[in-house]
Amino acid sequence: MTDSESDSGSEAFARAVREDNQTALSRLGSSKSLYADTGGDIDTEPVLEATADAEYAAWQTFLEWADSEADDEVREAFEATAAEEKDHYETVINHLSADEYEPSEIPALHEYLRGLEATIERVGAFVGRILASKRSKEQVVGYFVGDADPQAAGVFREFGDDLDAQLERAEDLLENVCEDEDEDDRDRALEAANGAIEAAYGEYVENLEAMGANPKPVC
Repeated sequence: MTDSESDSGSEAFARAVREDNQTALSRLGSSKSLYADTGGDIDTEPVLEATADAEYAAWQTFLEWADSEADDEVREAFEATAAEEKDHYETVINHLSADEYEPSEIPALHEYLRGLEATIERVGAFVGRILASKRSKEQVVGYFVGDADPQAAGVFREFGDDLDAQLERAEDLLENVCEDEDEDDRDRALEAANGAIEAAYGEYVENLEAMGANPKPVC
């Protein structure tokens, strides 16, 4: 397989995940995303706290995956991602006005991820997690742009840049852990990727419905 064929294969996987989850990803990237994440309290501290919870959960998830991963290349990728998510978490904490903040919520997405044990499923779900997280990060950036805080918006925009790099990392891993032309491997990875997005979307819907809000309109 040539490099171009490899790249097209991994990019096709991410495209397939986006296509399978077009509605869910669109709604996770809507203005209601922050409303769901903050329990309806869209203000700076609740937005930062929800972001801290997500970043802390990601840090811990990838640490757990790295600790139990036998494949050296995959383990190193998870370790690198855990280090990035730790940096994200510490950055968010530095923006919080409270002297101390203890993350208390584990997002449903990360509950799902931590239940995966097979390498192929983790790598597939890695892609799904990135695609879901990119949409929510865009809303955090949008909040700070609207709040006339370009410095904070720039910080969280960099988180999105890191997610772009993580997606490239995940796509490289996918090519290495999937056997050539093995549809079973690809299907398992795709199912796990879809499951990650479904977990995030399911929590989004549940949170909005609990507040009496309609999760369907994208506005």
